Amino acid sequence: QVQLVESGGGLVQTGGSLRLSCAASGRTFSTYTMAWFRQAPGKEREFVAGIRWSGGSTYYADSVKGRFTISRDNAKNTVYLQMNSLKPEDTAVYFCAAGAYGLMGHNSGYDYWGQGTQVTVSS
Repeated sequence: QVQLVESGGGLVQTGGSLRLSCAASGRTFSTYTMAWFRQAPGKEREFVAGIRWSGGSTYYADSVKGRFTISRDNAKNTVYLQMNSLKPEDTAVYFCAAGAYGLMGHNSGYDYWGQGTQVTVSS
């Protein structure tokens, strides 16, 4: 069993930066694929970024490539999402997810989800 708790969301102006954190409980954290998703009002949840258990393989949605960076610290059971050059269209609730067989770019394979943290980018 894995429990995920996100933090770091908030209100930021266009062009600003935020760093999201996702703290995980459970001894198997280091073996899971971790990912960030987001959901804007009236839209479906979408994949943002993912990272394999070793941290050596990452994947990004085209909309955030070059602006967002996902990383993980298995010793701290934490995954991060550094978000730079934020745009109003990045406004959403951001969710952390974990799964032994999580698929990059898809919702499939993620067994555990956090409650989400709100990110609002003002124009």
